[in-house]
Amino acid sequence: MKYVIAIIRPERLDAVKRELQNVEVNRLTVSSASGYGEQKGHLEVYRALEYEVNLLEKIRLDIAVNDEFLKPTIEAIRKGAKTCEDGAIGDGKIFVLPLENVIRIRTDENGSNAI
Repeated sequence: MKYVIAIIRPERLDAVKRELQNVEVNRLTVSSASGYGEQKGHLEVYRALEYEVNLLEKIRLDIAVNDEFLKPTIEAIRKGAKTCEDGAIGDGKIFVLPLENVIRIRTDENGSNAI
């Protein structure tokens, strides 16, 4: 079992969800996140005053998958999150972590059956 965390652009969420559904990954958690990497933010103007926005809005996806779904999940996220053929700075990152156990509260199932 693996725990996949993806940080993507907010406008790419629908495309990523569509790609995940195509590979039968239908369970995920979505939350708002802020951060920066190579983009380092940008200048905005509000009421004639310039200010630096150095934390950019992102979306965080948390997905627990069985090992056989890991590769299709990663490819679906990559395909949906890329903004152009070569990708662009700020398209996001995917983190893959080992997942020791999962417990479904409703049924007390655990391990890969709970995913």
